[in-house]
Amino acid sequence: MTAPAAVTVEFAGEYFPIEPGSRFIVGREGDLELDDNLFLHRHFLEISDGEGLWWLANVGTRLTATVTDSAGGVQAWLAPGARLPLVFETTTIVFSAGPTTYELVLHAAEPTFRATKREHDDGGASTIGDVPLTQSQKLLILALAEPQLRRDGTGMSEIPSSAAAAERLGWTVTRFNRKLDNVCDKFDRIGVPGMRGGQRSFATNRRARLVEHVIASRLVSKDDLPLLDAPQPSEAEGENE
Repeated sequence: MTAPAAVTVEFAGEYFPIEPGSRFIVGREGDLELDDNLFLHRHFLEISDGEGLWWLANVGTRLTATVTDSAGGVQAWLAPGARLPLVFETTTIVFSAGPTTYELVLHAAEPTFRATKREHDDGGASTIGDVPLTQSQKLLILALAEPQLRRDGTGMSEIPSSAAAAERLGWTVTRFNRKLDNVCDKFDRIGVPGMRGGQRSFATNRRARLVEHVIASRLVSKDDLPLLDAPQPSEAEGENE
């Protein structure tokens, strides 16, 4: 069987080509050595070719990764021991290890599948799958994801605390947390993992998982950031969101 063409890993502005017949390891150690993060496996992700395709395998034992196509129309949850074929022209991989979230982009020279573009609804609320997001809910998500959306190839920034994100929006912390609960409930109902966990100790993990999901799914992008500085809906609008 003919070997597939090379793929390239993009991380923090650097590019790592992988030739057919080789194996590429991502982790605390390997071909792509990430931060000295003790929450991260020494060997976490493996990229290799076989059966005429490139494959992404989770060779870790605890962490999971979110894998999304370039259009954000297909999303997979890659658990330990699982593997997926890399069939898209561009594949985004997002995962969290402790408080840090990482994003890799894989570029295929000869993709076997090309994703179609997603349609965007410009009428009022943004509809993502079966989850309608109001303007204030999208603002909340943007406030949490802003540092990562603004980064310029220099690594991942820490996710803001609820207090910092609320201040960014000009909201009270009580209002922010109430809306965060509602947003997480919406994603939980469609099966997004990590959205539950009411104990205070899990607050950081929940925010990290939310940001990981919305970035991997392309629910928000840099193009949405001006909304944070635009006139906002009144306090009375959508208080039951």
